[in-house]
Amino acid sequence: MNTRRMVKDNFSGHAADYARYRPTYPQELMTQLAGLAPARQLAWDCATGNGQVAGMLAPLFNQVVATDISENQLKNAAQLPNISYRVEQAENSSLPDQSADLIVVAQAVHWFDFDRFYQEVKRILKPDGVIAVIGYGLLSTHPALDNVIQHFYNKVLDGYWDPERNYLDEGYRTIPFPFQELELPQFSSRYTWTPDDLIGYLNTWSAVKHYEKQQGYNPVQLVEKQLRDAFEGETTTVTFNILSRVGKLPNSQPF
Repeated sequence: MNTRRMVKDNFSGHAADYARYRPTYPQELMTQLAGLAPARQLAWDCATGNGQVAGMLAPLFNQVVATDISENQLKNAAQLPNISYRVEQAENSSLPDQSADLIVVAQAVHWFDFDRFYQEVKRILKPDGVIAVIGYGLLSTHPALDNVIQHFYNKVLDGYWDPERNYLDEGYRTIPFPFQELELPQFSSRYTWTPDDLIGYLNTWSAVKHYEKQQGYNPVQLVEKQLRDAFEGETTTVTFNILSRVGKLPNSQPF
């Protein structure tokens, strides 16, 4: 199957908002992934964005290499002594052969050329090293607010999502994953958000940016009053269920 695709960068233009409003991952998830790795020498955070995951891996590994195609995203990344940031494509890393104990891709693998990226994974992973593809789908709150969000997601933004978004809607179960799969427990991230927090997050959606570019105005404005009216009180609990595919090289041997 030919999975070659053009590399897309939908996020450089709003890197600061991305750093401020995008959800993070549970530290327990990173601890569990580190526990599956054969050693704690080096982790590669591929498509690091604003360095969220790199910062969480830094206390767990001697060295973290964090790469992204967006220099603007990296300018918003956490600076720690054992994190090395590099502007690189996922499919063309400067990491040496069999150098990484753990490779993590957070909310990004759906943008990659799967064939080329997985060849890099197979080249870079140590024997018994671990590849973890993680992400999150549509957030959930309470029924009245969920209805407004789902209408916005499915109806207002219909036709403005990149086709790769379907992989997230399908819980990453339909991505190619040519590895010996490991099971993880279900993780989730929960926050207490104000209406402004929610609106800030919606403004980071790639489909919102596509809509704004094509139509000349921000579609969040179309539902902002409904969103605010649907809040029950000044804040609400927001939940992101974490998607994950975790594996090792088949037979724990490098390709």
